[in-house]
Amino acid sequence: MTDNLTNWMNGYLLAWESNDPDEIRALFTPDAKYSFEPFTSPVEGQDAIVATWLARADEPGDASFTWKPLVETDDVSIIQGETRYKGDTAFSNLWVIRFGPDGRAREFTEWWMDQSKPS
Repeated sequence: MTDNLTNWMNGYLLAWESNDPDEIRALFTPDAKYSFEPFTSPVEGQDAIVATWLARADEPGDASFTWKPLVETDDVSIIQGETRYKGDTAFSNLWVIRFGPDGRAREFTEWWMDQSKPS
């Protein structure tokens, strides 16, 4: 696993816990696109990403997240993760992160599956 991916993921998890606008903004290029759900139009630009993130924010300590890379190149990483919230709510996640030359995300797409939904 590259240092860039590890550092980016650590930054993401820190921003998730803190909901600090500067920590969120630091993850993304100024013109980044973030799809909070698959098949929806992405939110574009750091300010819009921060505003949407904060409108959907989890409370610090409400969730735990484990992850591992499935694909990792200099330009793109695909992360498999699991989000567990207090109680019995859990989600399986796939994240597609496309990196800019400076190591920040220029595109980010979350794919999440509710583990409590019957098959």
